[in-house]
Amino acid sequence: MENKVAELLLQHHLTITTAESCTGGLIAAALVNVPGISGQFQEGYITYSNQAKEKLLSVSHETLEKFGAVSSETAEEMARGARKTAQADISVISTGIAGPDGGTKEKPVGLVYIGCCYLDKVRVKRYVFSGGREDVRRKSAEAALKLVTEMIEQNGGQGDSYEDYCGN
Repeated sequence: MENKVAELLLQHHLTITTAESCTGGLIAAALVNVPGISGQFQEGYITYSNQAKEKLLSVSHETLEKFGAVSSETAEEMARGARKTAQADISVISTGIAGPDGGTKEKPVGLVYIGCCYLDKVRVKRYVFSGGREDVRRKSAEAALKLVTEMIEQNGGQGDSYEDYCGN
């Protein structure tokens, strides 16, 4: 999947950044496994704590207090914040509960939100993955790369670059 993402990024002259919580760098690691990705991969953030989400990605304290770190609202703010901070065309993020503990009835182990911001469009997908911690993390990274592919293909790689969008 990472080869497909890299191919699309190159084809459409797009840059990407990652911001990861539960995947802890697996999405970025998958991307940097592709030779030649350095022109497209801007930077990556591992924002495991709420403090890091606020400081690096501009996730609002109020959002974290009201909805929690594992929520579609936080995922959307992470995606927008990562894209803006890195000045990339695309950001992809993960936030979730990989387990084996930390789950509740409302937010079970395996609950993960994957978000992607492409230009100013954000899509967040909710998953509940089964398996152990490593399974949840691996499946989350795969879902993140798939979401990036979908976002680029659905938009045909069309749109302004980050610089054009922000007037830079």
